[in-house]
Amino acid sequence: MPAKPTAAQRRRAALRSALDAQLAALGEPPYGGPDQPSLVLSACAEAVLRAHDTGRAPDRAAVRAAVRGTLAELAERAPGHSLEVRVPPFGAVQVIDGPRHTRGTPPGVVETDPTTWLALALGRQTWESATAAHTVSASGVRADLSSLLPLWTSP
Repeated sequence: MPAKPTAAQRRRAALRSALDAQLAALGEPPYGGPDQPSLVLSACAEAVLRAHDTGRAPDRAAVRAAVRGTLAELAERAPGHSLEVRVPPFGAVQVIDGPRHTRGTPPGVVETDPTTWLALALGRQTWESATAAHTVSASGVRADLSSLLPLWTSP
């Protein structure tokens, strides 16, 4: 009997499935690049943004997978609990070293929509332009993510 897949394996499979569904919705072939998690994740985020750029509604599963994956990547790169980054309705993470937040509203909060978050994560939009356009709400002394973004740059 084969071993039950781990949570990480299930997340990778869901990400790949969501990416291929988004590519199919765009009329593009399935992803054929390397099966490295960061490359698949950035390809998924890029496909979601291409759908948005062409006026199509992005595949919800692809948006969810890309947002959750990029938030997890941010949390891995900037561990901590002093700032909460929210991308409703898909996810939130606590990041950046500092005072630990345990209850109630955290002292620092960043909130944005999924499209803006993915554009920031891929370097399609700068932190400064997003905050100036008020597509990002940021409060607290540690609420400047400009040194952590982009996670990757678009090809």
